[in-house]
Amino acid sequence: MAERVAVLLASLALVAGCGGPVAGSAKPVRLSDGDRAKFKEYYAQVNKAGDEGASKQAQLLKDTQHPDFKQKTCDLRGATIKVEPTWTTLRMDADWAPPGEKAHPRGDVYVVAVTITLRQEDQAIGSQIGSLHVVLLDDEVYGFAPCLGG
Repeated sequence: MAERVAVLLASLALVAGCGGPVAGSAKPVRLSDGDRAKFKEYYAQVNKAGDEGASKQAQLLKDTQHPDFKQKTCDLRGATIKVEPTWTTLRMDADWAPPGEKAHPRGDVYVVAVTITLRQEDQAIGSQIGSLHVVLLDDEVYGFAPCLGG
């Protein structure tokens, strides 16, 4: 059991993107209210799916994976995540590429500071503060599998 918790906590660290500094510089984001609402709705859906169970959240994360990275998925081993963005930190990150990738994802890439809580069977087993990337592409919001480091 302790080994499984350690693996899940390591996954949480990857989810939060704690591998190093975030590229780019802080600039105020000029998003329409509609686009900002899309980002908020995306994370609300992630959290709602997590409340409904691990398989539901895993399917949502797969369905909302950036189209250029559909093959890059990971297994949270029955755990779920709860994501709490700090919206005042939302900014563009035009230079970012997922770890191990050379290509910048298509679309407008944004980064936001988040608190992520890893849950196993409705019990919080770890929490991490980090940053996650999301993309606005063709008027849709896409994310990246937690194992890609956000």
